[in-house]
Amino acid sequence: MVAAIVPPYLLARLAAAPPERFAHAAHAARATLAVVREYRPGRTRLRLSIDADGALVAETAPGPDRAISDAENSERLPGRLVRREDDPATSDTVVDEAFDGLGATYDLLWDAFARDGLSGLGGELPATVHYGVDYDNAFWNGERMVFGDGDGEVFTGFTRSLSVIAHELAHGVIDAEGGLDYRGQSGALNESFADVIGALAEQHLRGQTAAEASWLIGEGIFTAAVQGRALRSLAAPGTAYDDDVLGRDPQPAHMRDFVVTDDDNGGVHINSGIPNRAFHLVALTLGGFAWERAGRIWYRTLAARELPTDADFRTFAAATVRTAVREYGGQSEEARAVRAAWAEVGVDSDERPVP
Repeated sequence: MVAAIVPPYLLARLAAAPPERFAHAAHAARATLAVVREYRPGRTRLRLSIDADGALVAETAPGPDRAISDAENSERLPGRLVRREDDPATSDTVVDEAFDGLGATYDLLWDAFARDGLSGLGGELPATVHYGVDYDNAFWNGERMVFGDGDGEVFTGFTRSLSVIAHELAHGVIDAEGGLDYRGQSGALNESFADVIGALAEQHLRGQTAAEASWLIGEGIFTAAVQGRALRSLAAPGTAYDDDVLGRDPQPAHMRDFVVTDDDNGGVHINSGIPNRAFHLVALTLGGFAWERAGRIWYRTLAARELPTDADFRTFAAATVRTAVREYGGQSEEARAVRAAWAEVGVDSDERPVP
């Protein structure tokens, strides 16, 4: 499984763009689609804070171990190592964006879930930047995160968005927790969980509550020539972009609009809008910082390793209800919010056996 941030249907639309609109980007999209991506199955830091009495508090905590490599516009991985954890910032903005983005995602995982990196047991956070020529995507290949620079006409560099960086790192977390098959509903859940981590990483870095956040994935990676804000919206699936060449964001927000397709591995980037909206509804209902309760429920559901790799929406929904009940109680605000959210998007979270 190679999980990429830009869905193939969007690249296909771009590849067929009229030459008078996006000639260069269309060529870049065709080249991006043609690339074969191979799949290949701590540190500590001192944190200083001020307590309620104004005293300085020093504590040790795990720290990230980032390793950024430069593919130098080739498609060879891993590329040349250009920045390690203790190295200073470079003169390459893309390298430093990747470095900072991995650090911000690590901070979310540790602060919110006490997770030390990809495996939960520390280890390196490897990434490669400047992949390919005008490469219009970012992906997790089972071993590292990889980022293209975009074509400059439709897509800017993919390291410009923390939600993109965190999304790809989250695919590594999913793999480490046993994985979700990258096809059909389990694949859409895989994509959705990665989007959730992408959104939470941005919110955690900015100190935003659920009500304050944009809930956009990939905000800032489209150029001004595109009529769109981002790749996806967790708050309003189907509204992230509406462009005369790229088309309209096809994500459904409810099971009645579920898309049956053989494309995109059975619609993994399309139908992920349904569980995305369910998470957003839980976060908004509970309020405050989304990573504290809603995020905890979703993360604990994955980390419990009780999900089958081919879990469908109903299976995952029932598992999140069990997690909420286990963590907060059967009649808790959290359990009620999870049940209501899944009902709102048309997914049965009851564990009754299917006839």
